[in-house]
Amino acid sequence: MTQKLCNEPDCKSGAIGKTNKCRAHGGSKRCNEPDCKSSAQGKSDKCKRHGGGTRCNEPNCKASARDNSNKCAAHGGGKRCNEPDCKSITVGKTDKCRAHGEGKQCNEPDCKSMAVCKTNKCIAHGGGKKCNEPDCKSSAQDKSDKCKRHGGGKRCNEPDCKSMAVGKTNKCIAHGGGKRCNEPDCKSSAQGKSDKCIAHGGGKRCNEPNCKKGAEGKSDKCVSHGGGTRCIEPNCKSSAIGKTDKCIAHGGGKRCPNCIDWIDSRSGCLKYDGYCATCFKRIFPDDERSKIIHSHTKEIMVRNAINTNFEGFVHDRPLYTGNCDCSHRRRIDHRKLIGNTILAVETDEFGHRGYSQYDEEIRYHDLFMIHSGKWIFIRFNPDNNISKVDIDDKLDKLIETINDCIDRIENNENTELLEIYKLYC
Repeated sequence: MTQKLCNEPDCKSGAIGKTNKCRAHGGSKRCNEPDCKSSAQGKSDKCKRHGGGTRCNEPNCKASARDNSNKCAAHGGGKRCNEPDCKSITVGKTDKCRAHGEGKQCNEPDCKSMAVCKTNKCIAHGGGKKCNEPDCKSSAQDKSDKCKRHGGGKRCNEPDCKSMAVGKTNKCIAHGGGKRCNEPDCKSSAQGKSDKCIAHGGGKRCNEPNCKKGAEGKSDKCVSHGGGTRCIEPNCKSSAIGKTDKCIAHGGGKRCPNCIDWIDSRSGCLKYDGYCATCFKRIFPDDERSKIIHSHTKEIMVRNAINTNFEGFVHDRPLYTGNCDCSHRRRIDHRKLIGNTILAVETDEFGHRGYSQYDEEIRYHDLFMIHSGKWIFIRFNPDNNISKVDIDDKLDKLIETINDCIDRIENNENTELLEIYKLYC
């Protein structure tokens, strides 16, 4: 007698029982868990995922037993690949696992990955079930209709954590899930199939000669040698941050929620609950972390030196005009209005090497719109990345330069609209 086929278009599987559908398309008894569309296993009312069918007999193991064994795949159940030293499960009725050539290959040229589900593509090339969020092309996770980013797959069970659980654990990487590095006292995640984190040599390494850093993303280079996603701003060679297309200098990464709408917004920091250090110490001055920022920021050290020797300098406040519509919120580290000239001192930690020259020029233009008089900028680098001058000697030079500029302003000797003095930059 010829078996009745499933009546779904292009489906060649057999219909189950008295239905016109195969198991995959809804024939047979379904799992009674809410919103679950999988088949109930055996005489139970549950699918394998929800506890139906034969379970693994290992203590405390809740996984399904494979084939006719009493073990799950992790504990040795099911048919194993016949390649020497391979412990993976075979695919279908073959004697090989996916890694050793069984299963359908992705049909993209030169792609060696396996095709997913009933498609001819691997996940990277668009195979498998896609996330149902509008315009999202990522793969849906597990049996959900969402990708990882939109909430699909198993989530970390830590309170208020929305990240994905990793591997067979119930935790995300940040909360200890997944395989950990086997170096003593290291709590980082092991990378790839290695037993080490990136810092201890795990994962793919950069292929530049003598470079021991990890390769970024799908590239063969570390960030320093051009690996990973790059910033899309013209002529910028920095790395794009997080899921953005920009580097930090051009607005990439997670921004501080307090200054995110400002033209010179800064990156948020997990250490300060997502705020930048400057905004955090201003909004939460009584927080213990603010006291640490206050006592160790080099800008504060410069401020103390200026306030000891001069009067009237305003420290780190937005610059507005009398009838400002608040569309400009440019900050200057230290400023003083003398006649029609603003004398500005900027603490350029590490010489502002990560700052875009283009953005710096826009900043000057914006400041001119707020104050159309004359400007003198003193750009002061307190660090020793360029010069090896002691910080006390640097501060003495800064005070001397400020005095010289004040004398020139009071004697009307500053004839240019903009003068910039760079100290140790």
